[in-house]
Amino acid sequence: MKVALINGQNHKGSSYNTGKILALKLTSEEDIFEIFLPKDFDKYCMGCNSCFMKSEKLCPHYELIHPIDEIMKKCDVLIFTTPTYVFHMSGQLKGFLDHFGYRWIVHRPEAIMFKKQAVCISTAAGMGTKKAIKGIKDSLFFWGVAKIYTLGINVYSVTWNGVSKKVKEKIDKKTDKTARKILKNIGKTKPGIKTKLWFYGVRMLQKKGGLNKVDNEYWNMKGYTKDKRPWL
Repeated sequence: MKVALINGQNHKGSSYNTGKILALKLTSEEDIFEIFLPKDFDKYCMGCNSCFMKSEKLCPHYELIHPIDEIMKKCDVLIFTTPTYVFHMSGQLKGFLDHFGYRWIVHRPEAIMFKKQAVCISTAAGMGTKKAIKGIKDSLFFWGVAKIYTLGINVYSVTWNGVSKKVKEKIDKKTDKTARKILKNIGKTKPGIKTKLWFYGVRMLQKKGGLNKVDNEYWNMKGYTKDKRPWL
């Protein structure tokens, strides 16, 4: 199994360590692909609309983000980690996710995403993990990711070394539970009814011409306006 560990921070704090603990319960070190933001990608969406109206390959940052996208495509599980910054995900992770707006179901969904599992992880010295996780989960849902798990943990420390033994034991138990679920679903992941309802709603729109020419041509080329489905 291959795992992409996409970290919304450069430092190896509580969020990173929780993600790494989980990743190692799923696979071996050599099959974990670690991305650190902003070190590995530090650009923000410029709002040029090239990805929506023309092609994602015309994004000014395509050459930088494409290798990371290829890593995500080849991995079975995507793990996103972020510290909780003022009750939200880190700005660098938000900037990364903004570059994949074209991949949402309403535009040009990528079939391989409908077969993946993903985990959204956030830790906080105090509170706010649920709100930090929500934005990540929203993006993954609209990518069509079949199974999405969440881990929000209040660690009561701003450093990993400062996290108490009791909290680390809690992290170990929670990652154990999540790992079991992921391993149980390997090769059997299918999107839920909510995802399918979104797909069929957009399909009706695309059968009438869609929102723009590029999206409509994509849906027709993939056969989604006929009998093809991205999860099959």
